[in-house]
Amino acid sequence: MIEPKVAAYMADLNDELWKLGILAKTEHNEVAPAQHELAPIYTTTNIATDHNQLTMEIMQKVAEKHGLVCLLHEKPFAGVNGSGKHNNWSISTDTGVNLLSPGKTPYENTQFLLFLVAVIQAVHEYQDLLRMSVAGSGNDHRLGANEAPPAVVSIFLGDELSAIIKALETDTPYESTSQALMQLGVSVLPDFKKDSTDRNRTSPFAFTGNKFEFRMVGSTQTTATANTVLNSIVADVLKRYADQLEGASDFDAAVSELIRTAIKEHKAILFNGDGYDDAWIKEATEERGLLNLKTTVDAAAAYKNPKNRKMFVDLGVLTEVELDARYEILLETYTKNILIEANTMVDMAKRQILPAVSAFTSDLAAQAGTKMAFDSSIECAYEKKKISALSKLNDEIDAACDKLEDVIAKVNATESVVTQAELIRDEILPAMDELRAPADEAETLTANDYWPFPTYSDLLYR
Repeated sequence: MIEPKVAAYMADLNDELWKLGILAKTEHNEVAPAQHELAPIYTTTNIATDHNQLTMEIMQKVAEKHGLVCLLHEKPFAGVNGSGKHNNWSISTDTGVNLLSPGKTPYENTQFLLFLVAVIQAVHEYQDLLRMSVAGSGNDHRLGANEAPPAVVSIFLGDELSAIIKALETDTPYESTSQALMQLGVSVLPDFKKDSTDRNRTSPFAFTGNKFEFRMVGSTQTTATANTVLNSIVADVLKRYADQLEGASDFDAAVSELIRTAIKEHKAILFNGDGYDDAWIKEATEERGLLNLKTTVDAAAAYKNPKNRKMFVDLGVLTEVELDARYEILLETYTKNILIEANTMVDMAKRQILPAVSAFTSDLAAQAGTKMAFDSSIECAYEKKKISALSKLNDEIDAACDKLEDVIAKVNATESVVTQAELIRDEILPAMDELRAPADEAETLTANDYWPFPTYSDLLYR
């Protein structure tokens, strides 16, 4: 059940979205406290992308009217589920025929199978571009756990399609299995068949009935980059398919052989298991040759890959100059975002956390002094223990601040955007972690009245 104040916000939000022709359909609670989902009705890519940008802006504006704050950061709280977008993507003809609709007998649906393997091949060949399309400082924190897919790109097809793909690869008959019925536990409701496609929430790219769901897009990010990449890479593969098939003397045989060959060469990208399992990450990278691009700096290099550049240029999607610009803009945005966070972190520690902890320990010392002045036999073990622990933590916080400031200065003294981004990844982020650790511990030991910031419970449950 949605909280009444959130339900009121959602109702107001729907009104504002509908005025602009944005058909929001679904709102519900999500896993994390105070986390909610909104789902618009699908439309063509350009319109959907524009709608998504408007939706983010309106969500924040309407929240202010209700005395709320709409956080779109991918991972604002450590240890709590982050936020992202599920980019539902399919291909249709100009008359509205969905080319990724399997029909009742997908094994016999050659058109569907051809487009399915085209997507599989595209995702396998251009996995670095897909990871790049969702790169960002916030999403680097999110990917890898808590219902967010891992940084390793893979495709989930579900049991039925996986069995069909296997049969096609081995050129053996496919024996259809009957779909299981949903067990509702209520006898008065009619039975219905269980969906044989996706229930794997750890998959980055999952087939969901008649479309693919790309789950790696971050909650602050535009869907334009991901959809541009998806459309381009699939168009590239389909163009090659068309060139190959147009000259075939036996079209049906050529299509069958193309599908079989594509499956054999690109099945490494298919995975139906647990994407969070360390064993999968090892298998993916060491045995299947898949990429594990953990950071934005690693993923941004996809813009420099000659194969990727040729694909974009040949299709007329992006020029060499535009590719270089996007590469630098991605790294520059990443660098600036992290520098803002790092400078804010130093400011918070020096001007608020250190003084607050010092004030608390000072008052503890005064209390201990008063007790011992009253009775010298009183040990004041509690106060001494707290003072000792917090004083040590304050020294660690102060030292970590100095270290972080030194690295910030090092980044600012560097002119190359690539070198700056690499310093952010290799030195700034570890230094921020070093500062956060003693600050987090100090928060658990400092009295609430002294701590200068809201606690998780204040932020998430009130």
